[in-house]
Amino acid sequence: MKNPREIIISPIISEKANNLKINNNSYVFKVSINANKIEIRKAIEHVFNVKVEKINTIRQMGKIKRMGRNSGKRPDWKKAIVKLHKGESIKELEV
Repeated sequence: MKNPREIIISPIISEKANNLKINNNSYVFKVSINANKIEIRKAIEHVFNVKVEKINTIRQMGKIKRMGRNSGKRPDWKKAIVKLHKGESIKELEV
């Protein structure tokens, strides 16, 4: 198994993620692009010591950005929406 700290890159803190946390007991994370749902589940359960009910993953394509006549592309990344069992919460991400 990969190191859980390599799979979970960072939590995503936004207004939409906050609404998911309040209404659905779901947390949003930026994860490694090569990680699958099973690896993400094991990493979340190991690092935060919670029980995961469901995981949805989204592969975001990087935007093309221009600076004058030069153009480049931001890297692709993966987002995971992790739903926890009822009564579970991640204390580190509570504000």
